[in-house]
Amino acid sequence: MSAVAPTRIDLTPITPASERRLSNGTSLRQTVENTVTMAYRGLVKIRRTPEQLVDVTVQPIIFTLMFAYIFGGAIAGNVESYLPALIPGILVQTVITTSVVTGTQLREDMDKGVFDRFRSLPIARIAPLSGALLADTLRYAIATSITFVVGFLMGYHPAGGFGAVLAAGLLVIACSWAISWIFAFFGVIARTASSVQGISMLILFPLTFLSNAYVPIDSLPAPLAWFASVNPISHLVTAVRDLANAGVIAGDFWASFLGAAVIVLVFAPLTVRAYMRKA
Repeated sequence: MSAVAPTRIDLTPITPASERRLSNGTSLRQTVENTVTMAYRGLVKIRRTPEQLVDVTVQPIIFTLMFAYIFGGAIAGNVESYLPALIPGILVQTVITTSVVTGTQLREDMDKGVFDRFRSLPIARIAPLSGALLADTLRYAIATSITFVVGFLMGYHPAGGFGAVLAAGLLVIACSWAISWIFAFFGVIARTASSVQGISMLILFPLTFLSNAYVPIDSLPAPLAWFASVNPISHLVTAVRDLANAGVIAGDFWASFLGAAVIVLVFAPLTVRAYMRKA
């Protein structure tokens, strides 16, 4: 008969869970790294499907040409005189509207099960969301650049100088990124991507067109003039005009910046919480 090998007993001590140093959170550095990685994923998607950029490349050109030649003579007497008021309005309207794409693409990825996989990875919880929103800033930058280039080709020469124009563009991009958190929240709680787009446009169209983006507020009927005067889009348009046309940072600039910060502080936690609770 063959000898039976003795059984080895593992004497490694087991540390009780109450005495272990466990953490279910992530450091700020890891959160930033994960966000950048997810943003790179978004850029790869854009590179493979460049038609996603149609709205930020074609829309600014069409809107600028259309509004300039339709309303320029009636509002300012000629197109050249209308451009200093029009280009900032077109810029804000185009970039803010583009932020809707964040919510629709987020909903599409969730429907495909992509975010279920992300949720199971040892990464920062906010990274899939913040990374997608960070990647979308490229879209805003493209729309901003094209709007100013088209305006320049049509005869718009900002008196504030290049630095002021750059600051105005960064302000619009920052505010659009903040607003995209609202549409990301809609993308998480909505059932379909089409419903996200429908709800978002229902909100944005009155805000963008019932503002001072295309016409002076004092030319509107009293109720609409009151709404346009308190409309946050009007304050953002005014801030961009002050910067681009005069190089001035006034109260509308700080109001827009503060409003963007408040939106992020409110909707970023709401979006992440809704995302993590989604079945």
